[in-house]
Amino acid sequence: MARTGATARAATAALDSLDFALDRGSPVPLYYQLAQQLEAAIEHGVLAPGNLLGNEIDLSTRLGLSRPTVRQAIQSLVDKGLLVRRRGVGTQVVHSQVKRPLELSSLYDDLEAAGQGPTTQVVRNECVAASPDVAAALGIAEGSEVIVLERLRLTHGQPVALLHNYLPAALLDLDTARLEATGLYRMMRGAGITLHSARQTVGARSATADEAGRLDEKEGAALLTMQRTAYDDTGRPVEYGTHIYRASRYAFDFQLLVSR
Repeated sequence: MARTGATARAATAALDSLDFALDRGSPVPLYYQLAQQLEAAIEHGVLAPGNLLGNEIDLSTRLGLSRPTVRQAIQSLVDKGLLVRRRGVGTQVVHSQVKRPLELSSLYDDLEAAGQGPTTQVVRNECVAASPDVAAALGIAEGSEVIVLERLRLTHGQPVALLHNYLPAALLDLDTARLEATGLYRMMRGAGITLHSARQTVGARSATADEAGRLDEKEGAALLTMQRTAYDDTGRPVEYGTHIYRASRYAFDFQLLVSR
């Protein structure tokens, strides 16, 4: 029992360290303010998966809010899949959905900047003959030698994406140990390659049995798909990627402007 109490105190320490800024004079409802600040703490890793929020009475007393207000804030995050109520445990943080800007950037860099604790498992790193699709994307002859990378990207120890990348064989040295310690685009920049632009297509489909097993999803679960060809500052294609992402944990985030 003492061990259980110590675990609970450790899990709630992160919440106790948060400084909530609630504006009672604002037209924005207090429950929404609280929910937004809790969501930001989860997305930035301040509240990590497994952390407990404690009970509603303690939280309402600490913040000077009514229990219905706190309950509504928590329920809104339960509905989003960021929190879960577990019998005998309490309200617990689960894995947040990764929201990635739709721009030419590395998934590793984006996750690291968001405090998501990215890690990588390199499944494949070898030279192969370019297929027609890969050759067309990279602007090379079919059958030319290319490097194929297959990597599983994880956050907080849970899989988020399965990444397939193809690069011209002579472009740079892709050491497996370095690929597991950092991002591909960071390695490319370190080799003096200046990424300038990309063409990208985003789609969706259902997971195959193999993909579901790798991504810890059920067969047929929704996946986001992305195909991207990246170009350097001379206009040369330097990378072609075909990636799949867990829709339950990943979303593209972008701004739309009115065309005039």
